Amino acid sequence: MDTLQGLGEISMGSRLKRISEYLMRETQVVYDTFNINFDPYLFPTFKIIKNRNGVTNTEINNCLRTTQPATTQTINKLLKKELIMYKEHDIDKRKKIFYLSNTGKQLVNEVTPIWESIEFIIKKYTSFESQSLIEHLNILEAQFEEKSFSKAIIEHIKMKDFKDTINIIQYKSEYSNNFYELNIEWLKTFFYVEPYDEEVLSNPEKYIINNDGYIFFAKLNDTIVGTVALMPKDGIYELTKMAVSPKHRGYKIGQKLMQHCIDFAKELVLDKLILYSNTILENAIYIYRKYGFIEIPVEENCPYERCNIKMELKLKPLKPE
Repeated sequence: MDTLQGLGEISMGSRLKRISEYLMRETQVVYDTFNINFDPYLFPTFKIIKNRNGVTNTEINNCLRTTQPATTQTINKLLKKELIMYKEHDIDKRKKIFYLSNTGKQLVNEVTPIWESIEFIIKKYTSFESQSLIEHLNILEAQFEEKSFSKAIIEHIKMKDFKDTINIIQYKSEYSNNFYELNIEWLKTFFYVEPYDEEVLSNPEKYIINNDGYIFFAKLNDTIVGTVALMPKDGIYELTKMAVSPKHRGYKIGQKLMQHCIDFAKELVLDKLILYSNTILENAIYIYRKYGFIEIPVEENCPYERCNIKMELKLKPLKPE
């Protein structure tokens, strides 16, 4: 039994302190894993000095709203690590202006990809609806129990390194189960499996491959991690059946699959591609628009019950090399 959780709102301060300390410990685990000699408690002051490129002790203190002794202590630690340097103020010699040292600038280059992954995982772990802050904390800590903060960050960092090694391959009958399972998992997560989905996914060769369609897979080492299809529909190709395995989402694998489909369609000298979606998938719609898809009317006999938006991408053929 988690006593703090059982105390409800009255334990808010203790809960926030516990989560803060947990995040700091887990972040240190990440730094240690990648041999980054840095203390997460120094991050706010270090980041301000990095962003301002010349800032006084008082300005740092005002930005962070901490006590002067606490700010001074952090600055001294950064000086001891030789991550920052200072110059005397041109007029008021009592003031010191702090800058990153060359060592500090080198650290920024090394640690920035890690900061990006930390930010990504924090957003992923906290982007959900709740009725109160205490409920939010309950859900957040439950996620930490399921997968630690440090493990999630380390996996994300390693996946970013793998991104360029993902190969896009064409359909083989041995991958038919991957095609089915990836899409069924996605549908059950965001919607439900319609009869039309079950029919097509269970018979990809009948409805897609043998009908002049194409199916592609994203392969990481020996593992299929994503899929997408170009399915003929009334003389036009539909970009459809895109799905990425849950633990590999967030690494732009879907975008890599989509770009491959667009380039492939241009090689076929197709005039356009269409897709069907739903506006609750805000991130997906944003990406479609980013790639040039525009909204067009949904026909009355749309094959998908969940569809409330149809989009079209007009293609320009690839320029000859």
